[in-house]
Amino acid sequence: MTTIVRLTLVEAARRRLLWVLLALTVISVGVTTWGVSRLVDVATSNGAGLNPLELALGVSQVLILAAFMFSFVLAMTGAFLAAPAIAGDLESGVALALFARPIRRAEVVLGRWLGLAIVVGAYAIAAGLLEVAAVGAVTGYRPPDPVGAAIQLAGVGIVLMTIVLTLSTRLPAIGAGAIAVVAFGLSWMLGVLGGIGQVFGVSALEAAATVGRILLPTDLLWRGTVFALEPPSLILGTRIGGPLVAANPFVALRPMSLPELAWVVGWLGIVLAIGVISLDRREI
Repeated sequence: MTTIVRLTLVEAARRRLLWVLLALTVISVGVTTWGVSRLVDVATSNGAGLNPLELALGVSQVLILAAFMFSFVLAMTGAFLAAPAIAGDLESGVALALFARPIRRAEVVLGRWLGLAIVVGAYAIAAGLLEVAAVGAVTGYRPPDPVGAAIQLAGVGIVLMTIVLTLSTRLPAIGAGAIAVVAFGLSWMLGVLGGIGQVFGVSALEAAATVGRILLPTDLLWRGTVFALEPPSLILGTRIGGPLVAANPFVALRPMSLPELAWVVGWLGIVLAIGVISLDRREI
């Protein structure tokens, strides 16, 4: 399996997409940092008298918006990297030569997954911490848990990558990637609708959001990321402010619970097992 992991890492490094994303990430971090610094300079020079609480609130919302944009980038990255990982070998005939050797198909799936998880996870964590460090350097704001936020955001990409890898054992690369990206968008929308249902007491919307988080736990990871980036004063204020904030997808009142975290890990194991069984039973 280590050979499959190594080959996956080498293939990912050779793809231009990854290097383009790295370059765009550095540019986006620079633009975000410049924009935040200009906003702070203008606010203070105009005599607005921003106190530390208001500054922390404003900067945290910018970081959350940047994380929101980055979550979609991670979703697309995971989909584009994982879609051809197995489906490409099946479509091109490389799998015929690969499976003729003394290697189990389960090792191929697990090796591909581990290699891609390393790539997606390292990219997400490095980019997330770079964004937080750059913004903190010009504003002085430090989120309560930047490492936790980066890890949970990386989890979004790994979840999408996992489902695409499993789908690619049966579907063409384009189809597997498209289905996963659409499912990611639907999961996020169901999370918003669940918050609205909580505000207005619509149990059907709350139930739909719960089902969506079970089928695809990306919204759980997103809420955990938001909570890790919020200042404690904002969390206290929103709790006092009433249930209306539940409909805001950029505010989280609590971190991920241990059962939710356990489900994310269990979900990854279940979907990977389905991928292993699917490839093992497919005729090449």
